[in-house]
Amino acid sequence: MKQIISKKLLIAFIALSSWIPANSREYPDSLVRYLEIAAKNNPTVLQRFNEYQASIQKIPQVGSLPDPELTAGVFLSPMEIVNGNQVADLRLMQMFPWFGVLKYGKDEMSLMAKAKFELFRDAKLQLYYDVQRTWYDLYKIQKDISISEKNIEILKLIEQLALVRFKSASLENRGISSQSPATSSVSSSSNSTGSSVMQTMGAGQGNSVSSGSNQSSSMQTGTMGSSSAAFSLADIYRIQIESGDLENNISLLKNQQISVIAQFNAYLNRPVTAPVYTYENITRDTLEFTLLSVSDSMLTHNPMLGMLDYEKQSIEARKRMVNRMGYPMVGLGLNYSIISKSAGAMGTADMNGKDMVMPMVSVTLPIYRKKYNAMKREAEFLTSATSQNYQATSNSLESEYYQAVQLYQDAQRRIILYENQFQLASKSLDIMLKSFATSSAGLTDVLRVRQQTLDYELRQVEAVADFNTSIAWLKRLMAYSQTV
Repeated sequence: MKQIISKKLLIAFIALSSWIPANSREYPDSLVRYLEIAAKNNPTVLQRFNEYQASIQKIPQVGSLPDPELTAGVFLSPMEIVNGNQVADLRLMQMFPWFGVLKYGKDEMSLMAKAKFELFRDAKLQLYYDVQRTWYDLYKIQKDISISEKNIEILKLIEQLALVRFKSASLENRGISSQSPATSSVSSSSNSTGSSVMQTMGAGQGNSVSSGSNQSSSMQTGTMGSSSAAFSLADIYRIQIESGDLENNISLLKNQQISVIAQFNAYLNRPVTAPVYTYENITRDTLEFTLLSVSDSMLTHNPMLGMLDYEKQSIEARKRMVNRMGYPMVGLGLNYSIISKSAGAMGTADMNGKDMVMPMVSVTLPIYRKKYNAMKREAEFLTSATSQNYQATSNSLESEYYQAVQLYQDAQRRIILYENQFQLASKSLDIMLKSFATSSAGLTDVLRVRQQTLDYELRQVEAVADFNTSIAWLKRLMAYSQTV
């Protein structure tokens, strides 16, 4: 009966430990879908895009002429002049900046708009990376929960096996205890039979030795039975302790899962409690480029470096504009005087009451040079600051690149290692379970091997997730356009 129960539990245990869902659930959302939602709804990305749109609107502002100035004056009492009475005076003036001021102003704003667009690209690429990184973190947590729950089920099966061993040891112990008095009575009756003193002495000596050996064997067997029962009971307690630790770990993981889900939904700009789906298993991504090409592309296509480069070019355009602003502005205008006829006009009759039109030219005199000199020094300081910022950003990207490469190579190595370790641990576990079912192996060895198997399974999952995260990191550094 014991062997039948043990075999059934062993079959159930092996089936559970190697269980893979036959029909994987079709989730309504995927990682690509989440990236699309984040790109359309993320507030930071939308903010950067609106800032870029706003910067474009500055181009026509600085590239247009100043508004013309119209001045009108009306005489409350017409002023008497030679050819009549002047009633009103109208003046229209248009100022023209020096040649190149408007052009360089437009260049500056166009380059600043391109810098804003690079900021928008950087925000979008960073969002893609954050969504993928958080999604893989959530996947690792959910797989950890799943493996821990499976481990609890396996511990329950092992506990049932331990109970069978405990009950069997108890029954054997009871059977040995009940057979001991019968053995003593048989030995005693054999000692009392014989026909002569020599036979009695011989029989007494022989049976005395036999009785002593039987009693010793009975005591040893009883001790072994009680030790086996106590050992099985201790195994049950250890299993319950392991189950309690796993349940506590699952609770901690579920709390962490809630926090990660809230962070993930924040990237998508949706309710923090919205469900997030992950795959049952993920496959390794592939890096379509060599690591050297990633480094080269990072320094030429990274949006932060592009933003700083456009910003530096815009400052150079501003410097040229400031130089032109130091020259005079020319104004062209027209003055129109309204004149009414006067009886006492001293001029000829043809000129009496005739309106006057007077072309006008005005020129600004930029004699206060301090502001122009200050504007030039400001542009020079900004150029120097931008160059230093470019170098600092380049150094930071290179450092980040080596961190991503380290994660990539380390995860690649761990994937191969843990795949082999998991296969070996699984084979060792199958052997240990069969030995445990036949009472030839202890629970300590079974639990140790089982724990190694689960650890390698979880580490294998984490290695694949870290590998995919490192690829997303490298693509983010080189500004590789995702599928979205």
